[in-house]
Amino acid sequence: MPKIQIVKGLVVFAFSVMLGSCSKSNQEYSPKPRGFNRIDLPQHAYQTLPDKHPYSFEYSKEAIIQLDTFKNAEPHWIIVYYPKLNTRIQFTYKPVKNDLGRLQNMMGDAAKLAFNHDKKAYSITDKILTTKSGKRAVVFELEGEVPSPYQFFVTDSTKHYLRGAVYLMTATENDSLKPIIDYMKVDSRHILETLRWK
Repeated sequence: MPKIQIVKGLVVFAFSVMLGSCSKSNQEYSPKPRGFNRIDLPQHAYQTLPDKHPYSFEYSKEAIIQLDTFKNAEPHWIIVYYPKLNTRIQFTYKPVKNDLGRLQNMMGDAAKLAFNHDKKAYSITDKILTTKSGKRAVVFELEGEVPSPYQFFVTDSTKHYLRGAVYLMTATENDSLKPIIDYMKVDSRHILETLRWK
């Protein structure tokens, strides 16, 4: 007899739990607000590029300098890699050789590389930026789901040409990576401000 009462008690308890859970499902559902991953950004602090290239600039102390291993890479092509942010700036350097046609081709290629993202970018703006030292750079800012949201090139028009492109090495949507993109824009601007030709 006590076993039957225990079984009845368990059945009543289970039934009341089921009724309680059913009544909760009838309550209004309100979705949680959209959230983003927390991104802890390091402070901006800089160091000078080692003296191996025909150019020099200050780059982040959070970054590592790597040689570009792309099969068509030329001498002095480097990558400034940010391991904590899984981001990089790829630099391609070419001598101008006092050849205006060569320079125009390089500048045209830079524009093509930026505008090749037009299928995924919903906005591409280009502007001329003048640094404190008087250098002029062309900057491309891309918005949308693009792997390279910030690109630029700078030249002295006779000897040196340097192109940089920021690459996000993650598939996360760019709107949630905006803090990293903004951080990389600041670092890229610092690179342009401290750029020196040799």
